[in-house]
Amino acid sequence: MVATRLEPGMVIDDFVLEEKLHKGGMAVLWRVRRKSDAPGAAPLLMKLPILGDNHDPAAIVGFEVEQMIMPKLSGIHVPRYVAAGDFTAQPYIVMELLAGKSLRARFDDAPLPVEDVAAIGIKVANALHDLHKQNVIHLDIKPSNIMFRESGEAILIDYGLARHDKLPDLLAEEFRLPMGTGPYISPEQVLNIRNDPRSDLFALGVLLYHLATGERPLGNPMSVRGLRRRLWRDPVPPRAINARIPAWLQEVILHCLEVNPARRYSTAAQVAFDLQNPDQVTLTARAEKRVRDGLFKVMRRWFRSVGMEAMPQQSASEQLSRAPIVVVAIDLTQGSEALAEALRVITRRILQTAPEARLACVTVQKTNRIGMDEVVDKKGRNIHVKHLVGLKHWARPLALDPEKITYHVLEAPDAAAAIIDYAKVNDVDHIVIGSRGSSVLRRYLGSVSSQVVAQADCTVTVVKSGGDSSSSADASAA
Repeated sequence: MVATRLEPGMVIDDFVLEEKLHKGGMAVLWRVRRKSDAPGAAPLLMKLPILGDNHDPAAIVGFEVEQMIMPKLSGIHVPRYVAAGDFTAQPYIVMELLAGKSLRARFDDAPLPVEDVAAIGIKVANALHDLHKQNVIHLDIKPSNIMFRESGEAILIDYGLARHDKLPDLLAEEFRLPMGTGPYISPEQVLNIRNDPRSDLFALGVLLYHLATGERPLGNPMSVRGLRRRLWRDPVPPRAINARIPAWLQEVILHCLEVNPARRYSTAAQVAFDLQNPDQVTLTARAEKRVRDGLFKVMRRWFRSVGMEAMPQQSASEQLSRAPIVVVAIDLTQGSEALAEALRVITRRILQTAPEARLACVTVQKTNRIGMDEVVDKKGRNIHVKHLVGLKHWARPLALDPEKITYHVLEAPDAAAAIIDYAKVNDVDHIVIGSRGSSVLRRYLGSVSSQVVAQADCTVTVVKSGGDSSSSADASAA
């Protein structure tokens, strides 16, 4: 095709060009409207590749990738796809026009307060988890590719470097150089490994580091040699730059920035979980670091980096299936010991099938809708602390790594609503809950477990116990 000069008022297929909004290195953005739209209809965005004799062929392939992937995406965290034009005439993509600025504007004010860093991280992590559930790895997460809806949700844009598990990876097939944006590209991307969703978590760690410290953890390398340094060189610990950063936030950031993806968080949902529950973050040696690793560790990484090129092939969906967030709702009242043991048995079986799972042990402390609640029991013990101790006692036989388990006492008048809300806010994949059996009164009023099955947005396993036996029933509450 021959490149044509675009002007306001021109018509491309069913769309009228109204105003040029931005011209980048690879594409130009126009505000457009449909010819058939009534006055006052919401404007749309048209993205057109910049074509020319000297243009980078990777940009053209990237535009083809975006044309393939965007129609497959849905939900609040991605731009709404409208239409696309073929390269035989005029290539373009039309999508919803997003209002507001990108996350890039916030970096001018870095370092930000801790609560702002966490809030932004939660939104971006939730968006990434939603994208990964749609079998897509973004591979170019950076501030300019993150926007926000008026309702607050993060939107991920620009899928020119992305990979879809179910579609051909044209970029990997045609090119061998690392692809991404210098400060945010993960170590495995430097080696042209494009099949691991944890690459996006590394980029999220870079974002969090920069927002918390005002500095980039690994600089802005412009060469492959400079990029390869991240295969063995760790960043300066965030707290050495900004002493106001709490230990738990450094733990989260450095967990995302591990060189080996197997040592990072398993999923974006697990990152969001820790950012939402800072008091539950297990502190390791990462949290206390004040200096970069010494020569011995760096040399060990340097030798190990040679083997990274032979990392096993996988997909976003495979990684997520190994690392669900599982909630077990536990009744700590007297007389529920048999049911508690049945819950342990089923929970252990579930965790054996998902080695990278995160377990959240939850109980509900009932509160009054009106009036004052008792803070201590008849023996003068704090009720909340008593429940917390009970959860840890229940979980002890599971012998889980402290990084893989958390404990939560939810205070609410409605136990079912509290569990459902907790699962929704924390992007839970699976709820395990006990049922004490049936009675006329329970059938009439509705049990907690039946309400959770009916209203939860994830898989629910209901565990029943009769004497020493237990049974489970799986229900996918969509």
